[in-house]
Amino acid sequence: MQLNITFRQFGASDSLKEYAREKVDRVNRLLDRAGEAHVVLSLERHLHHADITIHSGAWILRGREKSDDMYASIDLAMDKIERQLRRYRDKLKSHHGKEKVHHRQDLVNTLKVRHDVFEVSESLDSTEASVTSVTPATAGARADTAQAGEAGIARLVRTTHLAIQSLSVDDAVMQMNLMNNDFYVFQNQQSQALSIVYRRKEGGFGLIEPHLPSEPVAATGT
Repeated sequence: MQLNITFRQFGASDSLKEYAREKVDRVNRLLDRAGEAHVVLSLERHLHHADITIHSGAWILRGREKSDDMYASIDLAMDKIERQLRRYRDKLKSHHGKEKVHHRQDLVNTLKVRHDVFEVSESLDSTEASVTSVTPATAGARADTAQAGEAGIARLVRTTHLAIQSLSVDDAVMQMNLMNNDFYVFQNQQSQALSIVYRRKEGGFGLIEPHLPSEPVAATGT
């Protein structure tokens, strides 16, 4: 497995590199087609953030956590990944070898999902808010981010870009869970529409997709 480790807001550490590598290798042994892994370790407001992404064939496993200790953050992020891996291990194996590019995937690949996470100003709220949009892969400056900064309402915490996949609804839910996300944007293989699955607070999941209104009935004279 190819492993990339990035340090942000603090200096690189050989011991942290080795610790992260050992943790990721443990998961690698459970995967049939682990391709590459990206580990981002950052320090923000005295909190240690670990963001770990592992690619296995067409699937993405991801865990993000923060604590007051970087080693603990790595453990917590990897625990999230391992829980989902154990949950879907058989499905991941059954999907390998069956992956194929959908006939419209070339069109879909021209778009990416951009997920912006903002930290709301303390004067308004102490929680985080997120904005998700679908843009061409060559999109330029982000107007929505600029507007948020100018208004002094929120600070951009992180941005994630993901290519849109053509999946069934069940597979989209699986991918959402593998990434430990609350939502996932995809192309619905059945309807060909750009759709969103999301986790409901009451349990289960919901599906959002565009619905074209029926054509109006032409008026007839008498």
